[in-house]
Amino acid sequence: MREAVDMARAHDAAAVQPVSVVVPAHDEEAVIERCLRAMLEGAEPGELDIVVVANGCRDATAARARAVAAEHPGAVRVVELERPSKHGALVRGDAEARGFPRFFVDADVSLPLAALRSVAAVLRRGEALVAAPRMQVDLGESSWAARAYYRVWMRLPYHRSGTIGSGVYALSEAGRARVGPFPDIISDDGYVRLCFAPAERASIAGATFTITAPRDLAGVLAVKTRSQKGWRQLREQFPALVANDGSDYGGALGPLLADVRVWPALPVYALVAAITKFRAWRLNRSGRLADWERDESSRRPQAGGERDESSRRPQAGGERDESSRRPQAGGERDESR
Repeated sequence: MREAVDMARAHDAAAVQPVSVVVPAHDEEAVIERCLRAMLEGAEPGELDIVVVANGCRDATAARARAVAAEHPGAVRVVELERPSKHGALVRGDAEARGFPRFFVDADVSLPLAALRSVAAVLRRGEALVAAPRMQVDLGESSWAARAYYRVWMRLPYHRSGTIGSGVYALSEAGRARVGPFPDIISDDGYVRLCFAPAERASIAGATFTITAPRDLAGVLAVKTRSQKGWRQLREQFPALVANDGSDYGGALGPLLADVRVWPALPVYALVAAITKFRAWRLNRSGRLADWERDESSRRPQAGGERDESSRRPQAGGERDESSRRPQAGGERDESR
């Protein structure tokens, strides 16, 4: 009888365990409220345990996160660290988090509650150890060159097969145990993805989150140089894990060349790839691989506050045509190829 009661209590405890979300944030006052409100809108009491780790912030990131927390008692906690460090923020947020599945979300992405719930359900059913929603890229305020780059990038196997990382990933309790301590590296999400074989990862169709592309090619170069550095670092420090990549980049050229709509964008993609690989190589040789690049153009708040979402038309493959509109991007995410 006692055993049955204990089992029932364990079941009830599991049923009420919140989904934890760790949000590292460094000088993200322009976007932190949007990030939090997207997850919180419609959430049930006790459903979410969000930990914002404001690290080395010189702006109002923590204050704005606390303002949202005050509107949702018990759902959001804000921790402040003196030093800017995403690694330190991940470690502290992970230690503070109370539940599983456990999400790690960049402050500049928009993750709707419905997508969060869909990913959490897959992990709770044991269908995967790490999972993420599908990515959409907001190109509304991007220049032609920036749009051209992403037009090609979103057709690569890395994106087409479903990205784990690039701003959002979630781990089951068993998955979190597999990863172990987070290493102090550039691409935490790239490392987490490579800790699992392709069959252990899930990219959830029908669940999406949005990143915002840089406004110009300079921003693209900053974001992609960081990504190239992260991929170089992973290959050098964790060569055994690279076998888990699972993407067929060699087979990508044929389909790209067969799609005439992409032809005008191919030179832009090739140029960005060449420049960023060279930059990463040069920084590595000079011992400056840890230097931080971040695109600030996509974090500028829009004049007039909230945007009218009604005119946004998602395109196939997650690309949105927002030529008359204006958005946001970047984080410490694996967008390496």
